[in-house]
Amino acid sequence: MSRDIDVLVLGGAGVDTIVYVPALPLPYADSYMIDSGIRTRAGQTGDFVAVGLGALGLNTHHLDFLGDDPEGDLVRALHRDRGIALTAVPQPAGTKRAVNLVGPDARRLSLYDTSRAHPDDRLPPDTLRPLAEASRHVHVSITHPCAHALPLLRGTGATLSTDLHDWDGENPYHEPFALAADVVFLSAAALTDPEHTLRDIAARGRADVVVATAGAEGAYLLTDDELTHIPPVAPPAPVIDSNGAGDAFAAAFLFGRLTGEPPHRCALYGAVAGAHACTVRSTETDAITRDALLARVGSAR
Repeated sequence: MSRDIDVLVLGGAGVDTIVYVPALPLPYADSYMIDSGIRTRAGQTGDFVAVGLGALGLNTHHLDFLGDDPEGDLVRALHRDRGIALTAVPQPAGTKRAVNLVGPDARRLSLYDTSRAHPDDRLPPDTLRPLAEASRHVHVSITHPCAHALPLLRGTGATLSTDLHDWDGENPYHEPFALAADVVFLSAAALTDPEHTLRDIAARGRADVVVATAGAEGAYLLTDDELTHIPPVAPPAPVIDSNGAGDAFAAAFLFGRLTGEPPHRCALYGAVAGAHACTVRSTETDAITRDALLARVGSAR
């Protein structure tokens, strides 16, 4: 079977409205003057992973629901401009959207509009199966339709990854994703015992690699039953925004994995890409390139 697509990114397409606020949590007031502007741009988790993979030279395809609306047009334009193939399943409820409040310390609070989906949304098997079968790897966003796609994906022979984001290690919604993937990413932000959660995922699921990112503290990598702390990488410019750092980490880690690098080097790739993302304002989309990644990895040794 020919697998011409390096990575199929499943789900996570949408738009974010970015608001830089003077503090988080935001104290109540009748109004705030937002001098930096309130801006809507294409890009949610799947979009950012796809853009990151494309910037690193991997042949990437993105599949998700999109509405016939201005927000959907922004997502289509992002993929067209970045040369990323996009298959959009029509979504009558409209394109997914969110509002991200970003504080002066680069932290983010996201407000997700859950009205842009239906409980019975399913990715069409006749669309999904041939794309997955043509892919070396599938990165799965934790959206409702993607959960229903997991059994089909496991039968295609492609390896799987997922990002559980700020999972607390207990919410049952995330478990099907955690247990079906070969590579699992998550944030340590809501974990009381990161090592326990990583080992639990590996013990009960299929993952041979589990990674918990920990912001300025670096990351934790579990592979071959060994837990390793991955130190943070100094950003190449001032940190202004943490939006997209986890997606950048995942994209660079997968780049390393698909080019034959061992897990610890993949994690270093992820740390470098995540640090780069923290220097980019949320209103922009500027993924690290392959040349820049490899150069910064060389200098980070």
